[in-house]
Parts: sequence; C-alpha cells; structure tokens
Amino acid sequence: MTDLLTLTAELVDVPSVSHDEAAIVALLEAELRGLPGLSVDRVGDNLVARTNLGRAHRLILAGHTDTVPGDTAAGARIEGDTCFGLGSADMKGGLAVMLELARAVPEPAVDVTWVFYAREEVASELNGLGEILSGAPHLLEGDAAILGEPTNASIEAGCQGTMRFEVVLSGVRAHTARPWMGVNAIHRAGAVLSAIDSYEHREPEVDGCQFREALQVVRIDGGIAGNVVPDSVTLLVNHRYAPDRSGDEAEAHVRDELAPFLGDGDVVVLVDHAAGARPGLRHPLLLGLVANGGLEVRAKLGWTDVAFFAARGMPAINFGPGEATLAHTADERVERSALEACYATLNRLLQAGA
Repeated sequence: MTDLLTLTAELVDVPSVSHDEAAIVALLEAELRGLPGLSVDRVGDNLVARTNLGRAHRLILAGHTDTVPGDTAAGARIEGDTCFGLGSADMKGGLAVMLELARAVPEPAVDVTWVFYAREEVASELNGLGEILSGAPHLLEGDAAILGEPTNASIEAGCQGTMRFEVVLSGVRAHTARPWMGVNAIHRAGAVLSAIDSYEHREPEVDGCQFREALQVVRIDGGIAGNVVPDSVTLLVNHRYAPDRSGDEAEAHVRDELAPFLGDGDVVVLVDHAAGARPGLRHPLLLGLVANGGLEVRAKLGWTDVAFFAARGMPAINFGPGEATLAHTADERVERSALEACYATLNRLLQAGA
C-alpha cells in the first residue's frame, strides 16, 4: 500500500487553483487509465472512472480537485505524521484516499464510480458536477454517494442551505452641514445590524442530526462623499438554514426578520441560493458505513455537493480526512491517522458491500 501521507503531499505539490486543474487532472487520468477493470471518461477537466461488475448497488465516491487561491509555490511540507500545504485538508487528502482505494480494490463488492471533479470552490454554476450532468448524465447514476470533504474521519450528514440577499435601504441626500434636511441611509442600517446581531437562531434536529442556523451581514456599502448625507446603503446578508425548511420557507423567514426595518423605497433581493440536504443515511450502504465503522455522525454545518446528489434523489454524506476548520487557512494540514482511518473504513465498505 502506498503511504497516504506521501501521496497527499504529491497531490498538494501539483497546484490546482480553481480553473487551473489541468495538471492534476492529467496526473489522475494517467493513474486511473493504468488500472485494470476501470472504464475512464473525461468530461472537460472532470474524470469519471467506473467498475462494471454487475453488482447489486453502485456507490459514487466523489471529490473535487481544485483549491482556493493561496501559496501554490510552497507546495507540501511533511513534519512527522502531518502534511501541510494548500488543499491538504480540502481536499487532496480525500483524493489520495480515493486514488489508493481505486488501486487497491479492483473487484469491490459494490460497483464503484470514482468522480474527480473541477471548480467546486467557485460559483455553483461553474461546478464540474454540473458539467458532467450536462454532457454525460449516465456517468453520475448510482444508489448512494460519499463526498470526500474534510470531516476528520467522522460522518457529516446532510448540509445546510445557504442564501444571500441584497438589502438596499434608501435615504435622502443632503449636505452634512445641514443633515436635518436629509435622511442618512447608513444610520438607518444601524437598526438592521442590531437586529441581526441579536438574531435568535434555531437549532433543529433533523433525522437525528442537530443543525444550527445563522443570519449574518457579510458586507456593507454606502456613501458617496465626505460631505454628503448618504441616500442609499446596501447590505449583503447571508442566511444558513437547516434542511427541515424549504428554500421558499427560509426566504420568507428572512424577509419577515427584515420587514420591521423596511420602508418605502427599500428593496430586498435574493441574489444567490443553494438548497440544503437532509441527512442521507437511509441507504443500506451508508447505514453499513456507520455501523461497521463505529463512526460519529453529526450535521454538516455548511454547504457541500451532497445537495447536488440529494436533489437528484440520491442519499449522500460527507466523509473524509482533514479538519474542516483548517480548510482555506494558512495552517491547512492533514494527519496520517485521519487518512488511514478513512481509508480503512471505506476499504471495509467496498469489500463487504451493503
């Protein structure tokens, strides 16, 4: 068996910031095409490798190849049992586990579809899964899916929905020497900021997993000059909601929260939305993963592509090495123990099936 920490470092050493994944795709494609029993398809910068053994179930194991921008020149650094470097946790450690499993388990008890896809870290309309779905939808057929997102070798089930609103508050322009002749739109924003700061979030339990909702102002823009009372201010508001609510219900909730602070001329526009997903643990393959691995199961407090699969009727979970809180940080890293724990758990699943 290849040393998973070394393999992770080799993948980290190949820069793959979103939209620049060609080099790492070429490396993975060469490895996968050299393995017996796999049919390999490339759709743009996305790779799909499949066994075709006629098994009763088909499991999708998927991971994105891109990273956020960062110090690509530094590459990987191994210290003891830890690999540091851009993308080590999110999610080249997960890719290393997937690649080594594809090598080590040529005849699994379930048919497996390995999906290495591009551009997860950017706008959802650019996501490689959508590109595969558009160009070759049959490649994404399966019974259940596991996303190799960093979970520190625990199961994070489902995911939150996320939406962003532009809230435009109006005022009346005036000279700052005579502010009583105008209405300061930025000052009006104070009441909205205070209300959102004291927002009483829900913590609902959904299918045995406890989620925690949030409402945050993430950007504010306003003002035109140092001597002008501003007549407009724009707030960007982000809402993370639990998957027991639909998108329409979550949107209505945010509008209700904002309504007491709005007046004539104010506008609230939904500018971005990605639906959540309920915990996907009903399929025997995923139930077996939990039972045989003795794994902790918790809610995913964030959004991942499990929602992509859930929207198409396929139960999906997050399970991978690395700590999610280290993703996108200067100290990003992954531990050997987490890599090996994920590998062992998934290996058992592939060998045993449902």
